[in-house]
Amino acid sequence: MTIGIDLPPPPPPPSGGAIATPAARPDATFEAPPPRACPNCGAPIQGPYCYACGQSEKGMIRHLSAVTSDLADIVFNVDSRIFRSLRDVYFRPGFMTTEYIAGRRARYVTPFRLFFFLCVFSFLGMQMSVDMGAADRAMAGSNFDIDTAPTPEEVKRQVDEALALVNIKRKEKAGDVAQIAKLEGREAALRERADERLKELAEAQAKGETGPVPSKHNNITMFDVNGKPWDAETNPLVVGWLPDALNAKLNEAIGRTKENLRAGMKQPSRLLAGFMSLLPQTLFVMMPLFAVLLKLTYLFKRRLYMEHLLVALHSHAFIFLSLLVLLALAWIGSWAGPGSVTAGITGILSAAAWIWLFVSLFITQKRVYRQGWFFTTVKYVWVGVCYTIMLSIAITFAAIISLAVT
Repeated sequence: MTIGIDLPPPPPPPSGGAIATPAARPDATFEAPPPRACPNCGAPIQGPYCYACGQSEKGMIRHLSAVTSDLADIVFNVDSRIFRSLRDVYFRPGFMTTEYIAGRRARYVTPFRLFFFLCVFSFLGMQMSVDMGAADRAMAGSNFDIDTAPTPEEVKRQVDEALALVNIKRKEKAGDVAQIAKLEGREAALRERADERLKELAEAQAKGETGPVPSKHNNITMFDVNGKPWDAETNPLVVGWLPDALNAKLNEAIGRTKENLRAGMKQPSRLLAGFMSLLPQTLFVMMPLFAVLLKLTYLFKRRLYMEHLLVALHSHAFIFLSLLVLLALAWIGSWAGPGSVTAGITGILSAAAWIWLFVSLFITQKRVYRQGWFFTTVKYVWVGVCYTIMLSIAITFAAIISLAVT
């Protein structure tokens, strides 16, 4: 006997229609698009870079806006990582360095990029904050031009002009006893130097000498060669083992240094600008040497040189960031004016920033190298003294180079 069972009809497809499967539609085909080939080696490209040759999928033949965006990212890497890196490098000493050593790097800007970024902006801030013309204005009315006056009449003319400028400043500073005293001292020095110059001219005339009369105050003698003052034409410096071309270049650099020193007496801003232009390059050279100093100091810790270089990069980045903070506080204080509440607050914050500058470097050294307080203190002082001496020598050489090449 057969029993019939009525089955309920199948449920209707969901709204929007059902997706056909190969079983329901045997004639449907599912073919993935063929992978693009690398233009350089022909291998299939599976991502933004070719796995075979490493060439990037992005080229220069694109819209200018896309290329500009990539360039800004390469140079500045301006995204959320820069703000996290700035926060941690200033407020969490040593933390970012230990994170980098542990392999957690993606959240931070690369150490060299952070160092470069802060170095550029800190020196720009220094050049904006330093009044290059202040030294020149301080030299206004000085007596260095009197030393080159060729005749007594020229001496008198220059003295009259300088004294007129001093009188103008005396009226501007009326009531300021300290400034008036300085101006009176400058006036007395002007008259004394003028009398000396007139005496030099009179002696040269009595001896029948012709040509420019040198002044003992404005005659810059670099050094002696064979017992006589150096002179590029009559008594040059000759190093026996150097070729003639290099000896000529050496004496040319010495002469340029002498002229820059003489010009710097009248316009000190030239010397200051040339010196500051070489400071970033000096720190670029000193930074890896600082890593060498750390390597020697912690020789028995058996750390790789690149770990010490990482500490050096982050430490210098922190110093540059501290400099920017101090400059910003100084600008705010000068804008508010002396004696204001804002100026008092910025003064307290500036003192705290200076203290934090040294404390943070100490904590960084202790956290990274994991030594006790006593050994960390001894090595911190040792590294600080050695690096200060090295930096002083480097800055001296930078100053000499700036005189010789600018």
